[in-house]
Amino acid sequence: MNQHAPGHDWIAIVRKNGTAEFGQAFAPNPTLDASVLGGPCVGVEAIAAFFAATSGGMYETIEFTHETTTGRKTYLEWQGKAFGKHVVGTTILTRNTEGLIEHIQLYHSPLQVVVEFSRELAKRLEAESRSGFTD
Repeated sequence: MNQHAPGHDWIAIVRKNGTAEFGQAFAPNPTLDASVLGGPCVGVEAIAAFFAATSGGMYETIEFTHETTTGRKTYLEWQGKAFGKHVVGTTILTRNTEGLIEHIQLYHSPLQVVVEFSRELAKRLEAESRSGFTD
């Protein structure tokens, strides 16, 4: 059983974004599906771009409130503020048999925040794409 606060291990991975250690947490060709995206992010570089964009001030606060691991899946519940509005969500991590992350599911609520978050995220990812990011 995890002796840390909920989300501790996941936050540690996300904070390593941009380093080799971040990439080492993932299986080959991992995917991220999110309610704020029009389609999946495929590959470590695309997932890294997603987290780089979202960690750059899109959330005013975020706190993981519950964590449960069953088999290869870890379920994380969180809450916070984005754009001055209350937001809640769930992150589901699926690991392969070696313990590497192969799939991330990330869901935000309520719809008003999903729409606003999605629009801002698209702008940020487009700007990053224009500045030289390729997936």
